[in-house]
Amino acid sequence: MSLPSPLSRLKLPIFDQKQLSVYVKRDDLIHPIISGNKWRKLSGSLRYAKAHGLKGLVSFGGAYSNHIHALAYACQQDNLASIGIIRGRPEYSNNFTLSMARSWGMSLQFVSHLEYKQRAQRDYLEQLQKTYPDHLIVPEGGSHQLALYGVAEVITELEQQIDYQHILLPVGSGGTIAGLIKQDNNQHNILGVAVLKQASYLNQEIENLLGRVKTSHCRWQLLTEYHGGGYAKFSETAVQQLVAYNKQSGITFEPIYSGKMLLATIELAEQNYFAAGDTIILLHTGGLQGIGGLLEQGRIAKNDWSVPNFN
Repeated sequence: MSLPSPLSRLKLPIFDQKQLSVYVKRDDLIHPIISGNKWRKLSGSLRYAKAHGLKGLVSFGGAYSNHIHALAYACQQDNLASIGIIRGRPEYSNNFTLSMARSWGMSLQFVSHLEYKQRAQRDYLEQLQKTYPDHLIVPEGGSHQLALYGVAEVITELEQQIDYQHILLPVGSGGTIAGLIKQDNNQHNILGVAVLKQASYLNQEIENLLGRVKTSHCRWQLLTEYHGGGYAKFSETAVQQLVAYNKQSGITFEPIYSGKMLLATIELAEQNYFAAGDTIILLHTGGLQGIGGLLEQGRIAKNDWSVPNFN
């Protein structure tokens, strides 16, 4: 693991025009396979499983899940079994993401969309625990209490790296932003960019993760209008904007997570949300393996994106 993750200055014309200093916290560089918030969130679960003598981890995800991809590799490296409960059909097992998960030893169980909807229900989880009594069940996206400790290290690292006023990040399940909020303790303005549609429910999920301390944390906000049409959805215009920004900056922002955060930051800057002279941190949460899936599905052009190499 390469920690602390470095900072890269992001110089785009709009930021210069608005007199903003913008840096990317390069968690995408932590590790070539387990990068970004996936490593941060999984580290606590892996330590817990080994400390309690468990045999492995069970978790949930879609056919191109960053979380499933990272969990499979991390478990292999720690000599733990991994079981992925996957929404969709068995033929997905040979796709870009799941073929690698299988090569790292993950056992895949494909379930219907109806069954997948039960993944957070108590009865379903209790039955799953009975089936795998010697495994730790990790929620979809890795967002639970054990995830907060690893994510907190982002704030600790930033304290040693730079003075700043704002930190922005993409939000899918809420664990990363909850960990930042808790550790930051109202020192900075934290903005989460929801990457899925109708995401207001995540406010409650985040507060649940914060637990007893939630009422004392007030300097954060979940932005729900920058989802680009919904989870894993994006426009051709957005993709072309990202291709241009990637070339200008030398940093790859993919269109499902980090790209939505970047586009939201640019729009906020254009609206004068930030004050001249502010320093802004963009937390790059990794997920670049998703580019391979998008290329495989023909959703982005091969000439504009390079396939990540995980060999």
